Amino acid sequence: MTQIECQPGIMDIKLYVGGKSSVSGVENIIKVSSNENPLGPSPAAKEAVRASAETLHRYPSTDHAALRQAIAEVHGLDADRIICGVGSDEVITFLCQAFAGPGTEVLYTEHGFGMYKISALAAGATPVEVPENTRVTDVDALLAGVTDRTRLVFIANPNNPTGTMISEAEVTRLADGLPPNVILVLDGAYAEYVQGFDGHASLVEARQNVVMTRTFSKIYGMGGMRVGWGYAPQAIIDVLNRIRGPFNLSGTALAAAAAAVRDQAYVEACRAENARLRTWLAGELARVGVPSDTAQANFILARLGSVEEADLCDAYLQSQGILIRRVSGYNLPKALRITVGTEAECRAVAEAIAAFKAGARA
Repeated sequence: MTQIECQPGIMDIKLYVGGKSSVSGVENIIKVSSNENPLGPSPAAKEAVRASAETLHRYPSTDHAALRQAIAEVHGLDADRIICGVGSDEVITFLCQAFAGPGTEVLYTEHGFGMYKISALAAGATPVEVPENTRVTDVDALLAGVTDRTRLVFIANPNNPTGTMISEAEVTRLADGLPPNVILVLDGAYAEYVQGFDGHASLVEARQNVVMTRTFSKIYGMGGMRVGWGYAPQAIIDVLNRIRGPFNLSGTALAAAAAAVRDQAYVEACRAENARLRTWLAGELARVGVPSDTAQANFILARLGSVEEADLCDAYLQSQGILIRRVSGYNLPKALRITVGTEAECRAVAEAIAAFKAGARA
């Protein structure tokens, strides 16, 4: 009897596992596992959601014109070269679907975001992982990994889950070194956490093979809405719009995102508070012997001395109702990724890890 078979690569995908949100038998959870903005969305975004209830019976815009125009005005971009998706994950999927496939390769770094590999496999392409340099994107390793089968190169800057970032000069060197038929995708999910950073939009403007992706799930506090966007040369946008579903974003999501992006005063306040608490939390953990690299996003990557110590620390934190993110799947089994929460949450995390370390020394 003939069996139903799926496309090659799909069964090689390990199901994505999000950050934990509950622990059996524990109430009053502190969830610092998913890099969410603890301050939530802008009041303007909330009001837009409430107002959208009046038009829930109407189909949403198919071209996302109002949201694209809002993004373009705020960031000084060309609205015609913006595409919107269900989170930046969907834009990443579009890119793999459109430009990769069987017989091609997709490059990313060893601690890169998991969706790069998943989207490559879903498209039938071969994912190729290259090493980083002490948890920092290595441009030379990426360039060395390019073959005549390479079609896409993904980097996140700042990177998730390491929180590290490479300079504009290094990103430019990477772009300069790629063949013209290879697309460089610059994942800027955490770009807004870096003061004055445009996510490398200028590189997109200057080249025909560079794409930038962004999201409303992080600093905008809209993870539950699932809105992301990409900025690319017109020729690439024209391809991606041919595979984008006409109603991939709801009217409510479109309205909320447009309101959120125009409220840059709220974004600035979130960025400042995150930077203050990120510095404090990293300092407190370092004081008790838990180092982390200089982070540029809304989390830190706390490094323990061994896999066993990381396991024990995670278990202790869970017993205290604190949920962090294990990143063994990102080749970092000794590390714990900790979102920068509210001040009270950061203090609770610091106190719990200090107690764990003190108990381990006793």
